[in-house]
Amino acid sequence: MGLAHRRLLLLLLHLLLLVAAAAEAAAAGAGRKEKGIGGGGGLRFRGGSGTFKVVQVADMHYADGRRTGCLDVLPSEAAGCSDLNTTAFLYRLFRDEDPDLVVFTGDNIYGFDATDAAKSMDAAIAPAINMNLPWAAVIGNHDQEGTLSREGVMRHLVGMKNTLSRFNPEGIEIDGYGNYNLEVGGVEGTLLANKSVLNLYFLDSGDYSTVPSIGGYGWIKASQQFWFQQTSSNLQTKYMKEEPKQKAAAPGLVYFHIPLPEFSSFTSSNFTGVKQEGISSPSINSGFFASMVEAGDVKAAFIGHDHVNDFCGKLNGIQLCYAGGFGYHAYGKAGWSRRARVVSVQLEKTDGGEWRGVKSIKTWKRLDDPHLTTIDSEVLWNRGSNGRRKKNPDGKMR
Repeated sequence: MGLAHRRLLLLLLHLLLLVAAAAEAAAAGAGRKEKGIGGGGGLRFRGGSGTFKVVQVADMHYADGRRTGCLDVLPSEAAGCSDLNTTAFLYRLFRDEDPDLVVFTGDNIYGFDATDAAKSMDAAIAPAINMNLPWAAVIGNHDQEGTLSREGVMRHLVGMKNTLSRFNPEGIEIDGYGNYNLEVGGVEGTLLANKSVLNLYFLDSGDYSTVPSIGGYGWIKASQQFWFQQTSSNLQTKYMKEEPKQKAAAPGLVYFHIPLPEFSSFTSSNFTGVKQEGISSPSINSGFFASMVEAGDVKAAFIGHDHVNDFCGKLNGIQLCYAGGFGYHAYGKAGWSRRARVVSVQLEKTDGGEWRGVKSIKTWKRLDDPHLTTIDSEVLWNRGSNGRRKKNPDGKMR
């Protein structure tokens, strides 16, 4: 088959996928109601299965659509490959996983190559909007390198349809843009319907150091950590002390872009997934990992930034997880499929059939291959005695 014919077939495939996805948008809207997504955008667990599913999309690096070529693909895949491959992967993934929330964890666009940053962001997020999926986003270190400032990028995101993103907490002086939390309510009609049984935290991990004597990437600042600790403390108090009182805090998941230095703590013997490049963390440790440990409710943190790392490793009771690179205009590894991370949170069900608090948190990855292959399924957290981490004989928490 000639090069021209291959390009034509690829173009037709992209068009068919986009048309099919648009046709499904109305049906997806009805599906949100079945999942318990309130009209005001509030998140809650599904009544039938007692689950809440999050799809994490890291590093799309979207630019100008069909005019933007792919990086690090096989020679046989290069012809006709563009940002539209990223779009097609989003539609395939969303149709198959049917998530309750999509989280975009930064470098959603590659600002330097985007002619119009706002239009690129609209195109990048469009599949989630067209399929009527609730979504949230943080920004990375490349989103602001085009026609929008860092503040402008976040303001654009919070103005888009179906977004649950927030610019920053109101009435608080805080570093960065896009520090906020989302609460996930229990199953409608149950005792925990009006409580947040799962807490999601989103933080701006910055772009590059603004301190002249310190090079490299940015970091999560003291003001952000103070906000996170206060928010976590307030949520735990409300969950455990307000009726119906609970014995342990609701679990928390944290999303941001740049890895913490603690992501360097693992070797191939104590993580699940692959590490194919160095950990590009800030050159200083601002202490956010310690803040998460001290908060006590965080079970896992999810990031992007290093595209060909996709591992999860457990440190001091917290799972630290990469998503793996998603976008085709992002650097990758030829022959190593683009991918996304899925997290599924399961509620506990009593003998009487009542849905209670969170029982377990599981994860897996989906590959953009012909079969949307699922790999590396694992349990990130299981509720133990009263939901607390057990002590070893040496008295240390594990």
